[in-house]
Amino acid sequence: MSDDTSKKHLWNETLHDSFGQYFSVEKVLYHEKTDHQDLIIFENAALGRVMALDGVVQTTERDEFIYHEMMTHVPLLAHGHAKKVLIIGGGDGGMLREVCRHKAVEQITMVEIDAGVVDFCRQYLPNHSAGAYEDVRFKLVIEDGVNFVNQTTDKFDVIISDCTDPIGPGESLFTSAFYEGCSRCLNPGGIFVAQNGVCFLQQDEAINSHQKLSRYFSDVSFYQTAIPTYYGGIMTFAWATNNPQYRQIDSQRLQARFEAAGMICRYYNPAVHIGSFALPQYLLNALSIK
Repeated sequence: MSDDTSKKHLWNETLHDSFGQYFSVEKVLYHEKTDHQDLIIFENAALGRVMALDGVVQTTERDEFIYHEMMTHVPLLAHGHAKKVLIIGGGDGGMLREVCRHKAVEQITMVEIDAGVVDFCRQYLPNHSAGAYEDVRFKLVIEDGVNFVNQTTDKFDVIISDCTDPIGPGESLFTSAFYEGCSRCLNPGGIFVAQNGVCFLQQDEAINSHQKLSRYFSDVSFYQTAIPTYYGGIMTFAWATNNPQYRQIDSQRLQARFEAAGMICRYYNPAVHIGSFALPQYLLNALSIK
């Protein structure tokens, strides 16, 4: 169902019970409300196109680059030699766009549970993918992410889980079954990263992810960045690998890799990369990390 109304009104996010944020709606581009989900995309004067699912903002045109650059370039440049990359979710195409900027990557597989999400985002959020779906290295697999990582015979150097919050359909991507499957299909020395919420408000997510990932990886931590759309402070990204040296990469080596990649970023740079692994004490305390 499409809604082309131009009447300005307010849309309120419902992620938190006691407080939240609102967006003025300049124009509703699409709105579908069924028994299973409420999907809306609208124009906002400050943030451009905004997509929300079940009352929770998923992405905006204005600041999506922060999220996608940090989830992509931190693990890929820390690894330094990634040839095969797996994206779980990511139907809006932003993660794919950033991975495609790494010319040394030879194969990019994206597993999305709903083919309609890809088509929808290509139509309504074309700037997110920016033509990345046409990259010859790209392969789209329509499959449940948990099933894929537990059944595939492929191996990957970096896995990026571009998941929603652990509510409803996204809940399975925060389970031990998913993390075990990711560890199984990573090459030796591979890196797994995942969206893990705004830790000041969603601290239990980080604690649960840390506990579960630690069963399958020897080096588990988080890195962080602030993304205006995701209300409440810093967003955390889960980090898991069996090579602790990746988190301790020196600035000169990282700078050399960044320059060799030939990318011009709007948020990411090597100094931000290194600083992003410094976590606030309240999170370290919650994770019982000295």
